[in-house]
Amino acid sequence: MAAELDFSPPEIPEPTFMENVLRYGLFFGAIFQLICVLAIILPVSKPHKTDSDSFEPKNSETVKKPKATAPQISKKPKKETKKKR
Repeated sequence: MAAELDFSPPEIPEPTFMENVLRYGLFFGAIFQLICVLAIILPVSKPHKTDSDSFEPKNSETVKKPKATAPQISKKPKKETKKKR
């Protein structure tokens, strides 16, 4: 009975080109996702500028007033109807 058992490794076919592309594409996609998640969790702080230009008041030409928004004309008043009983 022990002579009938076959302990040889099973034959595994070589992966095709498309299987290799898929495998490595999935690896690169997973690495990209990890980098994106880490970028959200660990934000990079920007260095503060200590130039003397930032402390000077701005000229009136550079300061622009925000434009007033025009009222929307396209909105129609809702039609009121009486409830039927």
